[in-house]
Amino acid sequence: MPKPIVALPADIREIDGAIWHASPNQYVQAALRVADVMSFIIPAFEEGNDFDAILDRVDGVLVSGSATNVHPSLYGKEATAGDGPFDPARDATSLPLIRRAIDRGIPLLAICRGIQELNVALGGTLASEIQDQPGIWDHRKPDVKERDGMYAIRQPVFVAEGSCIANYLGLSGEVQVNSLHRQAIAETAPRLKVEATAEDGTIEAVSVIDAKNFAVGVQWHPEYWAETDAPSRALFHAFGDAVRAYAARKAITDVAA
Repeated sequence: MPKPIVALPADIREIDGAIWHASPNQYVQAALRVADVMSFIIPAFEEGNDFDAILDRVDGVLVSGSATNVHPSLYGKEATAGDGPFDPARDATSLPLIRRAIDRGIPLLAICRGIQELNVALGGTLASEIQDQPGIWDHRKPDVKERDGMYAIRQPVFVAEGSCIANYLGLSGEVQVNSLHRQAIAETAPRLKVEATAEDGTIEAVSVIDAKNFAVGVQWHPEYWAETDAPSRALFHAFGDAVRAYAARKAITDVAA
């Protein structure tokens, strides 16, 4: 059986005056080398994407992190200059793709910006510049030049016993991760269950309560060390297993039809 395929919504980037539909290498690399699945990068358009046509052709959805933020208007807030940068085409692609994938029972893994998109897609809100809030520590990336240093595993999160994340990681309690962000979930969407939090209470992982399949989001970056860090590898393995199981069921259904 050929490798299953996951959809990965693109970011819009301008390079030398040209517009690119792009995705960070670490995500497609972790998908291929650790989850053992192929990635199709989905163009980001503000209108025109046919989400069922996309999902008919894939076996999972991987929603990546990004340098941009979800536009506050999508969760009922007014945007300020400090809330950006924004990528409206990414918003218009990821949010409906997330909702439709959940409705159809297609495996979904949402990372960093992805967990924030997942929360907004299902009716939740976000908080900006969380490091300025009382009692919240600075979750932003360290001030270093080397990317390995930026994404160093340096922060404990606490995974709820009996949670989906605990099942996928094979452990609960304290787990060391690399969480880098200045936005976070504020009001949790009604369909989401909090699965892990930082020491300061910041939400670091969620699952979709009524999901028909694997559907989780993490605020940290398991893609960066997926080949060497055991919890990161375990999460991508679990996602890959869910994608393969979905692909196998779909193949049987297609043959029967």
